[in-house]
Amino acid sequence: MSVSRLRPSNPGIYRVSKRAEAASFPRYRQRCGWNALLPARRVNAALEDDLHCDVVIVGAGYTGLAAARRFGELEPEARIAVLDASEIGEGSPGRNSGFMLEIALADDADPQQLERMTACNGLIADAMTSLKRLVESHQIPCELSRTGTYRAAAGAAGVAALRNYRAFLDAALLPYETLDRQQLNDRLGTHFYQEGLYSPHCYLVQPAALIRGLADSLPPRVALYENSPVVAIEHDRGTWTARTPKASVHAPLLVLANNAFCKKLGVAGSRLVAMYTCAAMTEPLSSKSLDSLGSDPEWGLLPAHRLGSTLRRTADGRLLIRSLYGYEAELDKSAASTTLKAALERRYPRLKDVRFASVWSGATGFTLNGSPVWGEHAPGLFVAAGCNGGGVVKGTLFGRLLAEAALGFGAPDIAALFGRAAWMPPEPLRRLGFNVISRIERYKGRAEV
Repeated sequence: MSVSRLRPSNPGIYRVSKRAEAASFPRYRQRCGWNALLPARRVNAALEDDLHCDVVIVGAGYTGLAAARRFGELEPEARIAVLDASEIGEGSPGRNSGFMLEIALADDADPQQLERMTACNGLIADAMTSLKRLVESHQIPCELSRTGTYRAAAGAAGVAALRNYRAFLDAALLPYETLDRQQLNDRLGTHFYQEGLYSPHCYLVQPAALIRGLADSLPPRVALYENSPVVAIEHDRGTWTARTPKASVHAPLLVLANNAFCKKLGVAGSRLVAMYTCAAMTEPLSSKSLDSLGSDPEWGLLPAHRLGSTLRRTADGRLLIRSLYGYEAELDKSAASTTLKAALERRYPRLKDVRFASVWSGATGFTLNGSPVWGEHAPGLFVAAGCNGGGVVKGTLFGRLLAEAALGFGAPDIAALFGRAAWMPPEPLRRLGFNVISRIERYKGRAEV
C-alpha cells in the first residue's frame, strides 16, 4: 500500500464552533507523582511552524502512540505528526495507577456473554503481549512485573460485585484464588476486607516511565511535538487542519486520541465526560512498617465496587491509594489529601503518621454505558475515546486497530465486541444525573471507600 492511499478522496468541510476551541485539554495544578520519581528528560520541542504530513494524531497517550507506531509499521514512508498538550509523563497517561489487565475489567465482565467476552479477552491479551515485547526490545525501565491483582470487598455491595466477577471467571475457565479476611491480611497486611480473590492476569507498571519509553521508541518518521495543545480542527477539500496556539498541521488523515477531550474539538460531545480521579502516594515506608504489610512485596488491589479505593504497594516500598471522582474538573488537593489519608488509615490504622509524598489527579474519559467511541467519525477523521478506566492496554489495542482501519486493512467489529458509546443528555441534566447516580452508588458502596 502506497502513501497515496492515506489520502481520502471524499472532500468536505468540517469546522468546530468557537466555543469548542477553548479548554480542549486538561490543565493540572499538581505534578504527577509517578513522574516526580523519575529523572528529568529532554522535552520535545513544541510545534512552532506550519507542517504538512500524511497523518496527524492528537494525543500522545497509549492510544495515540499505538496508532502512530502502527501507521509507521504499515507505511514506513508516511510522515506522521503527534501533538500533545503536555509533556510526556506529566499528562494523563502517566497519572493512572499502573494496572495492565490482560482480561476484561470487572465492570465489563458478563458471564452470560461468554463468546463475546472471550473474543475481547483475546484482543486485550494480544495488546498486552505487544506492550511487553516493546518494553523488552527497547529496554524501557518501567518496573513491569506480572504480579497479578487482588479484588476485595469490605461490604455487601462489594461482595455482590465480587461474586458476579467470580461467576464470569468461572464461566470463562480463568484461574483465580478465593481469599477470606485472614488470608487477605496475611498477604496485604489489612483486616479491612471481608473477602476477595486473586487473579494472575495483570501486570503492574510505573506508568510515567512506560509512556516515556513508548514515546522515545517511536518509528523514525514519527515527529512528536510536546506542549502543543490542539485548540481547533478543520476539514476543507480533503485536508484536515489541527491548529495549535503557534502553528498548524495539515494532513489528509486526522486521528483524535485525546480521550474525553475530543469533545472539546466538536467530536462525540453527546457521548463523553471527563472524570478526574485522585491518587496519593506515600513516602517510602520504614522496614518496620513494611514488615506489617503482609507477605507480598509488591501488589495491586482493585475495589470490587467501582466507587471503592484502588491500592498498590510499590516495589520501592510505598503505598498508593486512589479514589474520589471529580466531574469535568480537577479536585482540590487539600480536601482530596484529607479524604485519601482517612481511607488509607481505615485500612492501615497503624500508619497514621505516614506522610504523602504526592497527591494528584488524572483525567479519564467515561461513557454512559462503558463502551468506547471508536472508528471513522467523518471522512478522514478517526477517533478512539472513552477508555472508561482501562486505558493502558485497551487504549493500546484501540489505537493499533484504528490505524489498521484507517489504512484499509480491516479491523474486528469493535461495536459488536465492546459496544458503542451511548448518548448522554446535555448539560445541566448530564451533571445532575452524574451527581444523583454517584451519590446513590457511593452510598451503596460506602464500606469500600
